[in-house]
Amino acid sequence: MSHILDIKTGGKLLNEAEKVLIMIHGRGGSAQDILSLSQHLNVEDYALLAPQATNGSWYPLSFIAPTEQNEPWLSSAIETVGKTVKSALDAGIKAENIYFFGFSQGACLTLEFLARNAQRFGGAVAIIGGVIGEKINREKYKGDFAQTPIFLGTSNPDFHVPIERVYATANILKEMNADVTEKVYANFGHSINQEEIELANSIIFK
Repeated sequence: MSHILDIKTGGKLLNEAEKVLIMIHGRGGSAQDILSLSQHLNVEDYALLAPQATNGSWYPLSFIAPTEQNEPWLSSAIETVGKTVKSALDAGIKAENIYFFGFSQGACLTLEFLARNAQRFGGAVAIIGGVIGEKINREKYKGDFAQTPIFLGTSNPDFHVPIERVYATANILKEMNADVTEKVYANFGHSINQEEIELANSIIFK
């Protein structure tokens, strides 16, 4: 089984925008849900692209399950993000003007895609997520972010995403020349808080 490409849109028209924000929803969420979050971000001039996961989930198990157990959904999900990026590039948007926002399962997918395809992007926000796999396979991650700003926000503890994986992810991104900002909130729960939105706006969407 694989995901059917279904990209919901918002904001400016792709052919009229200079910047694009790709928004990746979490498990059980929807593209429309995450698009609605954009009203709190400084992205008035951006085209918004939000792929919809088939059946509402990007892959069936935890992101720290053995990778093969999340296949073929996981590979298809990564491909879906790649196709979403390609749609922006094909419209004439430069990679350095493509931004990302992912939450939970969508944050994991965003980070996995970025680490596998590092280059200078506009920036990325990943709330409660980390790179995917039971163990981290560093060999999968290649490229140079050329100081792309990436903001990682999370709660400690979080039922789905261990804090150790967030730290390990931050270290990998830094090794790959990303400009990483991490913020950990004690016992905040599995959601997005106001300060994370404000930090996203000041660090990424400035």
